Amino acid sequence: MDIIRADSRETGQGPTDWFTGSVQVEMLFNPFDKERVQGANVTFQPGARTAWHTHPLGQTLLVTSGVGRVQRWGGPIEEIRAGDVVWFPAGEKHWHGAAPDQAMTHTAIQEVRDGKAVDWMEKVSDEQYGA
Repeated sequence: MDIIRADSRETGQGPTDWFTGSVQVEMLFNPFDKERVQGANVTFQPGARTAWHTHPLGQTLLVTSGVGRVQRWGGPIEEIRAGDVVWFPAGEKHWHGAAPDQAMTHTAIQEVRDGKAVDWMEKVSDEQYGA
């Protein structure tokens, strides 16, 4: 058994290649295991968001606080709130982030296939975000 204590986990700024705005990422489990499920708490400050991306085996988001936005390619922007669960199927191009005027935190869970959990693409423009 392993116990990963809350005060032992590091939180870092989300890379600017993958995020717009201020984003903090706290890896929860299996950050370097190439054949496992990975999880992280991600906090987006108002207006912050991911770039467009896909996951080879899908992704689940558990919204733990605040108000955010999600969108799949070609679909409408949807509002998400604390307590909501979002599922993106394998290969579905999407983005997620905070509302324009409120922060949002979610736990992101995704499986790894062939050593990869995500494929990053272009950034979401201000026009696409609706800011």
